[in-house]
Amino acid sequence: MGKVLIIGAGGVGTVVAHKMAGLPEVFSEIMLASRTKSKCDAIAEKIGGNRIQTAQVDADSVPQLVGLIRSFQPDLVVNVALPYQDLTIMDACLETGVSYLDTANYEPKEEAKFEYKWQWAYHDRFKEAGLTAILGCGFDPGVTSIFTAHAAKHVFDEVQYLDIVDCNAGDHGKAFATNFNPEINIREVTQKGKYWENDDWVLTEPHEIHKPLNYPNIGPKESYLIYHEELESLVKNFPTIKRARFWMTFGQEYLTHLRVIQNIGMAGIEPIIYEGKEIVPIQFLKAVLPDPGGLGENYHGETSIGCRIRGLKDGKEKSYYIYNNCSHEEAYKETGMQAVSYTTGVPAMIGAMMFMQEKWRKPGVNNVEQFDPDPFMEELNKHGLPWHELHDVDLEL
Repeated sequence: MGKVLIIGAGGVGTVVAHKMAGLPEVFSEIMLASRTKSKCDAIAEKIGGNRIQTAQVDADSVPQLVGLIRSFQPDLVVNVALPYQDLTIMDACLETGVSYLDTANYEPKEEAKFEYKWQWAYHDRFKEAGLTAILGCGFDPGVTSIFTAHAAKHVFDEVQYLDIVDCNAGDHGKAFATNFNPEINIREVTQKGKYWENDDWVLTEPHEIHKPLNYPNIGPKESYLIYHEELESLVKNFPTIKRARFWMTFGQEYLTHLRVIQNIGMAGIEPIIYEGKEIVPIQFLKAVLPDPGGLGENYHGETSIGCRIRGLKDGKEKSYYIYNNCSHEEAYKETGMQAVSYTTGVPAMIGAMMFMQEKWRKPGVNNVEQFDPDPFMEELNKHGLPWHELHDVDLEL
């Protein structure tokens, strides 16, 4: 049992707060903080029971973060704010002596490039302070990394080929919308592709490599090879991996909108002058696109995310597919959020639970696959994200 501070009141923060509020035996006190306190207040009121305290904080400001942390004195800070803010929150945790958990790795605001190197550089400082930092505890990254650790521990003697597959087969009824922060989402999916093969990174043009893949209970969906952050940590922590790739589904209408946004410069991250004021095109675009947190009410269909793995067991080649399907409608009924927020928020809550129960404690900065997957996997089944396994099947890849 312990006190937790959640920073970020978007869709994921909403799910984390809902799930934690239902577990008073684990989370004795919960504070939800954001730049806009009214968002936190609305979430707390909806959850009810006086379970959620709220506060205003600018996560770009280390002094503000330090002041809030010292005032509330949490055992753990759960960062579900923007990836740009990871380092300021980690700095504040070091200054106040509090452990840390996040769902997405750091990305500089001025450059569309996400890497773990900036956060891994904090390892010695967290270790010397006796503090645990848990990185990438959403679904992907997060559950996909824990699925890989589970496979390495229980299914294979040697994991050799890893394909992470992410399908959102839902329909929100909008002409164009992103399922999480538009600025982060668009930056992510418009980057060049990258995958690991034969001890090196192979670069591709955006969406250059694609093929139809069949997803359980959904059917065939065109899937595109993109770069995703967990590949960086997985090939480091599982050195037997010969090839690691990440695939995500996109509809043609979505890709057409994306191309237009890029072609007219609205995906730009460099400031421009408009009517005497400096604006960033992608930030302006975010302001006019639908709020991802408001998509849930009319969202239908489901997501399917998992790992397709080949490797060796008892000297023989084996294939294995482990996945979760999550219904947008069921996620909305429970938390008021769509499945993309739900599948990120539930694992963050479980990771925080693992810390509170002292099942995941390791001084330093560690990715989720560096912890024991077993207790986490057990909790997934209890808290709305059941997983399924297929052995010795055609992986299509």
